[in-house]
Amino acid sequence: MAHTSFPSDLPAPLDDGACTHLDGFKIPSVSLSSTSGDRVDLSKLAGLAIIFCYPRTGAPGEQIPDEWNVIPGARGCTPQACGFRDEMGELRKRGVNTIFGVSTQDVPYQQEVKTRVHLPYELLSDADLEFTEALKLPTFEWQGKRLIKRLALAAKDGQIIKVWYPVFPPDANAKEVVAWLAQRN
Repeated sequence: MAHTSFPSDLPAPLDDGACTHLDGFKIPSVSLSSTSGDRVDLSKLAGLAIIFCYPRTGAPGEQIPDEWNVIPGARGCTPQACGFRDEMGELRKRGVNTIFGVSTQDVPYQQEVKTRVHLPYELLSDADLEFTEALKLPTFEWQGKRLIKRLALAAKDGQIIKVWYPVFPPDANAKEVVAWLAQRN
């Protein structure tokens, strides 16, 4: 199955309360490597930013194992990223200055997916889990790796003003963000 689609019978994640502490939280100063080649400190972003976190994107030719599909909320990283790509114009029109995707994958891996699916925004690598731990983001273990559970944050001048968690289905996340922004305006 392609990485841009997913089965309709995926298990939905339940809200375990792992993100309730984030509403109103000031993002701590942590510098992450970006697919642009720069380092980005999300605490220093001016204006409205959308930051979506995802477990991992699949690589071309990678077979997605059934064990991945049974983890509630794990499947759908590329569709989530493509949703933000497709809604970029609406997000900008509604006042979003910056969009970032964050995962624990390294920058070369992220650069491949950014190029392959034509993402107009940068991906940030939290390979050392500094951002994840500083924000106490929910994670899970898979094949010996600690991955971030799927969520999205709206931050204004470095302070979180809205949290989407759990995110399901992943391909609808960007439209949910746009709807929230429309209600605010």
